[in-house]
Amino acid sequence: MPKILYLSPPAQVSMAEHWFEIAPLDHFWVRRRFEVFQRLAGGLVAGAREIAEIGCGHGLVQRQVEDAYNREVSGFDLNEFALKRNLSRRSAVCCYDICQRNPQFHERFDLIFLFDVLEHIDDEDQFLQAIMFHMAPGGSLVVNVPAGQWMYSAYDRADGHKRRYSIRSLRHVAARNNLDVAEWCYWGFPLLPAVMLRRFWLAGKRGEAEIISAGFPSPGRSMNRLIAWLYRCEPTPQKLLGTSIMAVLKSTK
Repeated sequence: MPKILYLSPPAQVSMAEHWFEIAPLDHFWVRRRFEVFQRLAGGLVAGAREIAEIGCGHGLVQRQVEDAYNREVSGFDLNEFALKRNLSRRSAVCCYDICQRNPQFHERFDLIFLFDVLEHIDDEDQFLQAIMFHMAPGGSLVVNVPAGQWMYSAYDRADGHKRRYSIRSLRHVAARNNLDVAEWCYWGFPLLPAVMLRRFWLAGKRGEAEIISAGFPSPGRSMNRLIAWLYRCEPTPQKLLGTSIMAVLKSTK
């Protein structure tokens, strides 16, 4: 178990804990998400003095950055279940509520990851303003969110998603908080048919764990490799359509 620095008491969050048990580093979706980041904004890592991840969960992004760039990523989350399973090898792992705005983190991080977190937040504006407290002047916030409200399903509800996004709605929430979408792309186009069908095949499922397992499958090794290969056939970055949106946000202040 990683050493957790408790700066805030643990708290319940709008996230299905079962997801942390079925999302390993080698899962095709986890690997593809990081590949998209590297192509869209990987160059930001080298220029960042300090890096953080808000909503680090069990440390997938922390570990990926450690392995790919030999950099540490301070991880913040309130979900103790996930933090105790954190996979990072040398990055800080903190139980911390960013809305408390701890002075030691004021304008400290040049690069902040917010991967698949914003869709879980009721008050997007309060949350993004808290993130800005932690971001250094001229810094970057890299966001990943699920795309297409028309694809919203029982899986989204079970996983604690409040919404899915279009690039228009993401730009709108960014602009409300003095942020500009500097770079962006869709990704996940090859799995669009499966995500669309997911709305129907989950209709008969009952219980959070059953829905999450069915909606975010853990395929065998051969199928995992096949889907990973299929993902790589997708050009990146692309702005046509996808199951997720990744964007780099910059402060306009």
